[in-house]
Amino acid sequence: MVAVVIGLDEPDDRPPPPMAVPDFPVPELEVPPGSAVPHGAAIAPGAAHDATRPTTAAVRDWATTLAEKTQIPQRSLVAYAEAELAVRTSAPACGLSWATLAGVGRVESHHGRYGGSDIGADGRLTPPIIGIPLDGSPGVRAIPDTDGGRLDGDSRWDRAVGAMQFLPATWQRWGARAIADGRPPDPQNVDDAALSAARYLCASGGDLSTAEGWWRAVMAYNGSVTYGQNVFSGADAYAKAAAQLR
Repeated sequence: MVAVVIGLDEPDDRPPPPMAVPDFPVPELEVPPGSAVPHGAAIAPGAAHDATRPTTAAVRDWATTLAEKTQIPQRSLVAYAEAELAVRTSAPACGLSWATLAGVGRVESHHGRYGGSDIGADGRLTPPIIGIPLDGSPGVRAIPDTDGGRLDGDSRWDRAVGAMQFLPATWQRWGARAIADGRPPDPQNVDDAALSAARYLCASGGDLSTAEGWWRAVMAYNGSVTYGQNVFSGADAYAKAAAQLR
C-alpha cells in the first residue's frame, strides 16, 4: 500500500507502508523530529547556467549520472530537480531541496515505479498509480469521494493518486502544471506531481532549510514520525551520493 497525502490540516497518522528493498542502500536514520535537516547537494554543480540556474541539458546530464548511482529513475530525478528550481523563483524563502522531494518520492511510490509502473519520456506513469479505497477499513481512514472519481476512478471513496500520492481534494488545491501548455495538472505526471509536492511542502513548512521548517513540512505530508524519518533517511542518502559526483 502506498502512503497517503491528506492535507495541511488533516495529516495522515497511519504508519507508512513497507518499502521494497532498494538497489541503492539507504541507512535508516532515527532522527528525532525537529532536530536536524538532511544533507544538501547542488543540482548539476559547475554546469553551464542560463542566468541563475543550470541549463536544461545540464540538469538532464546530472540526473543521468546520479540515476546510475542511486537507482532513482533519471526521469524522476529531472522532475525533482526542476521542481526545486521552480520554487526557488516562486517561493525563494522556502529552501526546498530536490533531495527532500526524492525522499518523499521514495516512500510514496518508489519514485513512480510502485506496482510495476513505468515513467514515459513525457513524465506520464503507465499504468497510473492509484491507492487503495479510503473506506474506513482497519487502519484506513474513511474519506468519501470528493471528485466524482475523476482522478482516482472511484466515485464512492477517495484514493491517493500519482507518484506523490495526493488525495483528489488536496490535488485540487495544490496541483500545478509544470509546463505552460494549457492543460490541467496531472498527478500521474511526475513533473506535475513533483512541482505540486514542492508547493505543498513550502506552504506547510516555511523555511525547509531549518530543522523546524523541514519537519513541519514533512509531518504535514504524513503525521507519522516513522514516515518523517524514512523521508529524512532517503533525502540524506541521496544528497550524500550526489555530493560525491565529479
